[in-house]
Amino acid sequence: MEKLGVIGGMGPEASSYFYSEVIRHTKAERDQDHLDLVLISQASMPDRTEAIETGDDAKLLESMRVDLQALEAFGCAHVAITCNTSHYFYDKIQAFTKVPIIHMPREAVREAVEGRGAKCVGIMGTDGTVRTGIYSHECEAAGVEWVVPSPERQADVMSIIYDDVKAGRPADMHKFDRVMREFIRLDCDAVILACTELSVVKRDHEVPDLCIDAMDTLIRESIVRSGATYV
Repeated sequence: MEKLGVIGGMGPEASSYFYSEVIRHTKAERDQDHLDLVLISQASMPDRTEAIETGDDAKLLESMRVDLQALEAFGCAHVAITCNTSHYFYDKIQAFTKVPIIHMPREAVREAVEGRGAKCVGIMGTDGTVRTGIYSHECEAAGVEWVVPSPERQADVMSIIYDDVKAGRPADMHKFDRVMREFIRLDCDAVILACTELSVVKRDHEVPDLCIDAMDTLIRESIVRSGATYV
C-alpha cells in the first residue's frame, strides 16, 4: 500500500473524524493492514473563506506549500485536504507538489451523478465555496443542474458551520432542516454536504437520505487510491 498524506486542522474536529473514518472503513485484521498516513493538523491555517473574499491568500498558499512539500518529503503518494473551500485554490496548490491531490468536490459530484443518478444537486457549504462556484463548476462539467441556498438559508448554513461546529457547540438542527426543506422545494434529488463541519453534523445527527457527504467520498477515494479495500 502507498502512504497517504493529509492536510487537516480545518477544522480539527473534522480532521479527527476523517482519520477515524479512514480507520473504520479500511478492511483490516491487524495493525499492518491499515494505511500508513501522515496527518498535518494545521489549525493555524488562515481562514479559507476570508482569504477568498479579501483576496489576501498569500499566507494561506504559503502554509499549503510548506505542508505539501513536507508530505512529499515523507513519501506520500496521494494527498487529501479535509476542507472543501480550500479546493478553490486547487490548481495553485497542486503546482506546489508532484504528489496528486484528491479533488474532493469533483469526486463528490461524480458520486451524486454516477452513484445516485442525480439530475439537480443542492450545494450546502461556506460562503466561499458557494460564491466561487467550486461545486457548481463541477456540476456544469457533469451536465447536471445545481442549486445554492437563498441568502437567508445560506446564513443558516454559515451559522451552523461557524457559530455551532467550529465553536464547539451542538449543531442547531432547526437551521439545518430549514435549508433542507428549501432544497426539497427546489426539486433537488441530491444535496452535497460541501463543508467538513457539516460532515460532523451528519456524524452526530440523522440527515435526509438525499444528502451526500463530500467527506465520505474523500475517505473512500483516500483508501482506494492508497491500495487498501474500502468496506
